[in-house]
Order: sequence, then C-alpha cells, then structure tokens
Amino acid sequence: AVRARLARFGAFAARTSQSVLYVEPHGEADIDGAYGEMKKVFGVASLSRCARCEKSVESIFETAKSYLSHELSAARSFKVESKRADKRFPLTSIQLSQEVGGLLADEFPSCAVDVHTPELTVFVELREEYAFVHGNPDRGARGLPPGSSGRAVALLSGGIDSPVAIYMAARRGLKIIPVHFFSYPYTSMAAREKVLSLTKILTAYCGSMTVEIVPFTRIQEEIAKNCPEEFGTIITRRFMMTIAEKIAEANGALALVTGENLGQVASQTLESLGVTEAGLGIPVIRPLVCFDKQEIIDLSVKIGTYDTSTLPYEDCCTVFTPRRPSTKPRLPRILDAERSLDREGLIAEALAGAEKLKLNPED
Repeated sequence: AVRARLARFGAFAARTSQSVLYVEPHGEADIDGAYGEMKKVFGVASLSRCARCEKSVESIFETAKSYLSHELSAARSFKVESKRADKRFPLTSIQLSQEVGGLLADEFPSCAVDVHTPELTVFVELREEYAFVHGNPDRGARGLPPGSSGRAVALLSGGIDSPVAIYMAARRGLKIIPVHFFSYPYTSMAAREKVLSLTKILTAYCGSMTVEIVPFTRIQEEIAKNCPEEFGTIITRRFMMTIAEKIAEANGALALVTGENLGQVASQTLESLGVTEAGLGIPVIRPLVCFDKQEIIDLSVKIGTYDTSTLPYEDCCTVFTPRRPSTKPRLPRILDAERSLDREGLIAEALAGAEKLKLNPED
C-alpha cells in the first residue's frame, strides 16, 4: 500500500523490521514529495529522513558530521542515541554512542553534550546490512493503519463535519466506504463533484476509497408529500441510516460513521439521534459528537477539506428543510408517519440505482 501511494514520486522499496518501516528510493525520486506523503499515513508515529552508511564508528561519524552538519552547528546541545539491532557489532549501544558522541563533540565544540535534555539527538541505528543516521524525528499521522480495525460506512455530505469525521474514524484504523445521497435536480452536478473532490482529498489519509452515490430524489419527494413537515428531516435521516446499513452489510462493514454533533441542529438533539438510529443492527460512530464547531473547522483546515467544504453548492440535507423541525421526536409518532411510505420499495430502488466510483491517492 505504501509503495502504491508513493508511486507518483518514483520507485520505492518498503519493508518492516522490528516495528520500523523502511522506505528507500530506487533511482531518481522526489524525496521531498514522498516524505510529505508519508506524514499522512495513519499508523506512522514518527518519521525521519536518514542517511545510510557502513557499520563502523568512522563511517557513522563521517556520515553524521556531513548529514547533520547544519543541525549540529545550530544546536546548543546534543547527544547520540544508538540502537544495535545487529548484535554482531563489537560495541554495545552505549559504547557506540560514546565513541560517536566524542568525535562529534570535538568536531562541533559550540554544541555541548547533554545526555538528559539535548536540543538535538543524533540517532544511530545498526541494522542487518547498514547503519542509519538521522536527527530529531518529525511527528507522523499516528493512529492505526487503515483497515486494522475493520470497515465502516460513512455518510458523506458536502459540508464541513462529515469529512472530518471520516478522517478521525480512519485514524483509528477503519477502512472507510463513503456514501453520498444525491438528490438531482434539487442538488446540482457541481454538488456531486464537490463530494468527489472531498473524497479525493481524504484518500491522502485514508488510502483508496470507493464512494457510493445513492439517488435520493424520489425518497425525499415521497417524504415531503406524505409525512408531517416537522418530521421530514428525521425520517430522511432514518432512510439514510437504513440504506447505509444495507451498504455496510454488502461490504462486510461493521459500523456506520456520521459527522453528527450534539445540539448543532434540530436533527442532532439527543432525542433526534436516538430516533434516527432506532432499528439499526450495527453501531453508529460519531467522532465529532462533543466537539464545538470551531474545533471541527480547525481540523478541516488542517486536513485540507475546509475550502472545498465551504464551496456554495447545496447538498440533499438542505432540500425540503422543515420550517419548524421537531427537536424532540418520539419514535412511535415517527413510525406512524412512515407507514404512509413504501419504505422497503423506496430503499430497494435507491440501492439499485447506486453508483460506485473508486478514488485513489495516487491518481
């Protein structure tokens, strides 16, 4: 998966050893671009650009002196920290650190040795074939690798919240299948393309995703025609959840993910959330449920979805919005209102018309 994500930057080999992932270029490659891409890979706690050298004190010293010359000249203090995976090496980790650290201290006298709180740590790793030298690591995306926690279906609108919720769910190792409900002609083709653009942005973190676009026009028209206006949003959300659950079943997904946020709108009161998920057979994960709006906006800016999310194209959640939506719905009344609808038929029709589009980070 890593090789595929880095393919547009050149040819790279990737292997793991003792919980460390090594990525090495083969021939000409855009190292800066590949390094930036690796910062977005969930499951990577930290990462460093390393210099490779022979496994000798002299070679390690010369490599550290040249590769980290700028850092050692600028830092006020440093230490050397060694890891000796190759136990055949004649020096212990401590001895190697002392040897290399002493040579570097002589070479950079303005940078004092501080083994407790150094400004710069020179890392030396002795592996099977080579030694690797690097400075302070950068923070990675952290979280868990995509798919390690299973699969989930996420409801993706064109707004700010749902892309952030997908990012956060994927960060915990969920492989995400986005579902978008499309109500043409009430929602435009531009709104559809906006959602695909959001999905493409998210693939940088989530890896390849197949977004399912579900035609939703007839369902919304039937709800508007046959159900009390104040229940329109809740019944609409219940249809979405049921359709998403069926898509989850078809894809081996074990949960739904939404961008719902407690108290943000009428359909997100405790009463509304409870009625919305009533009858589902799988859990609903709401990563943003206790966030405030500014926190969500800040995250959307960080992951690069904010500018696209705020483009002025409508989504189906803004279609047929009740003038006075119910904020404290009761399930019996909602079920009674739904009896005027051919619920199973409408759901089957929508699923039959769903369109699947696969998007890859390397596209």
